[in-house]
Amino acid sequence: MRTEKDSMGEMPVPDDAMWGASTQRAVLNFPISGRQMPAAFIRGLGLVKAVAAQINAELGRLPVEKSILIQRAAREIAAGRHHAQFPVDVFQTGSGTSTNMNANEVIAHRAAQLAGVPGVVHPNDDVNLGQSSNDIIPTVLHISVAVALREELRPALARLHAALADKSRAFDNVVKIGRTHLMDATPLTLGQEFSGYAAQAAKAVARVDRAVVALGELAVGGTAVGTGINGHPEFARRVCMVLTEETGIEFREAENHFEAQAARDDLVEVAGKLTAVATALTKIANDIRLLGSGPRAGLGELKLPATQPGSSIMPGKVNPVMSEMLVQVCLYTQGLMQTVALCGRDGHFELNVTLPLMAHCLHEAAACLANGARVFAEKCVEGLEADEARCRELMERSLMLVTALNPRIGYDAAAAVAKEALATGKSLREVVLAKKLMTPAALDEALVPLAMTKPGASALSVGGA
Repeated sequence: MRTEKDSMGEMPVPDDAMWGASTQRAVLNFPISGRQMPAAFIRGLGLVKAVAAQINAELGRLPVEKSILIQRAAREIAAGRHHAQFPVDVFQTGSGTSTNMNANEVIAHRAAQLAGVPGVVHPNDDVNLGQSSNDIIPTVLHISVAVALREELRPALARLHAALADKSRAFDNVVKIGRTHLMDATPLTLGQEFSGYAAQAAKAVARVDRAVVALGELAVGGTAVGTGINGHPEFARRVCMVLTEETGIEFREAENHFEAQAARDDLVEVAGKLTAVATALTKIANDIRLLGSGPRAGLGELKLPATQPGSSIMPGKVNPVMSEMLVQVCLYTQGLMQTVALCGRDGHFELNVTLPLMAHCLHEAAACLANGARVFAEKCVEGLEADEARCRELMERSLMLVTALNPRIGYDAAAAVAKEALATGKSLREVVLAKKLMTPAALDEALVPLAMTKPGASALSVGGA
C-alpha cells in the first residue's frame, strides 16, 4: 500500500493502483454490485478528457507540456487500456463524481509515469480544468451511447434487415395461409410476410439513427450548475467541434445548460426508441419460432436451422433457441429502458442524480441488442428454408379462401358456405356447387390462392359470376 491525499485527508491505496485517494474512498464506500462502469463509457470519458486538455491548451489555460501529457494518458484510456484501473461500482454517487475523479486521478498518475516526474499533473487543477462531474458525465453519456448505437447496434440491425429482405425475395412465390387473431385468414405469400419483418428491421435501423441525433446536444461547458463558472466561454463550442471531427457524429453545445444538466429527457427519448426496437425484434423472433413449430404437430411452414440438441431426455428434439435467445434479450432491454425512464424523473433542481445507472442500462441494452440481432441473423434467419408442401397443405385446407367469393355471391352466402363446410367436413368447392351458387369454371377462376395475394383480387360485383 501507499498513502495518497485528497481534500479529506490521507488514504491508503494499493501500490499497483493508478487511482488516488478519492477513487479509493469510492471503492470502500460502494461495494454494491461488483459491476464496473461500462467499458464504452470509460473509453468515452478518456476521449473527452483528451479533447478538453487540447482545447484548454489552445485557450491558453493549460501549459502545453501538461496538455500533451494529459492527452497521451487520456488517449490510452480512450483506446481501451487501463480499464482495470476503473473499479468504482455502477451504484455510486448519482452524479458520477467518483468515476470522473477516478479518470482524473488515473490520467494524472499515468502522466507522471510518462513524464517521470511525480505530481507533474494535478487531477483537479489540470485534468479537470474547466469541468465538473455535473457537465462532463452527462456529456460522456451522450457521446458514448451515440457511438455505441452507431458502431454496434446499427450494423447488427442492418445485417438482420438484409437477411430478412433476402428471405422475402426467396419466398416470394410460396403461397400460404394468413393468420389474424391466431386464426385462419386469407392467403399471402411467405415473401410478403417476411417483407413485413424486413420493414420492421429497416424501421429499427432508422430509429437508431434518430436516437443518435437526439444525443447531439452536450452539457459540456455548464460546469457545476449550468452557469459555466470557472469555465472559458469558448471551451464548450471548441470541444464539440473536435468531438464531431473525431467521432463523425454531429455534436453541439447545449442550447440551455440548465436543462442539459438538470434533465435527462434526451436519454429517455433514446430509451423509448430502443424499447420500440426490442418490441419489433420480439415480434419477428416469436413469429419465426411459431412458423417453424413442429416438425409434425405444429405449423411447420418454416424449417429452422438446427443449432444444438434441444432436450436432455428427448432424442432428436431441436428447439428454436435463437428466437428464444432474442426474446430474452428484448425482455431484458425493455426492463433496462424502463429503468432509464424512471431515472429520468430524478432530475431534482440543477442535476439528475442517476447518471451511472443510466449509463449502465443504455450501454448494456445497446450491446445485448447488437449481439442478439447479429447472432439471430447469422444462426437463424440466414439459414431459414420454406416448407412449400406444408404451406400449400394448410392453405388448401383453410376455409378462409371463401373470402374470395364475397364479391361474387355476397358475404352472407359465403359465410353460410364456410359454416357448412366446417360442420360437414366437405370442401368449399363441394358446398358451393351443391348449392348451385357458381359454375365450376367460375369457381375455379375465383379460388386461385396466388391471385388472392394481389391487390384487388376477386374484385367483381356481387352476382357477376
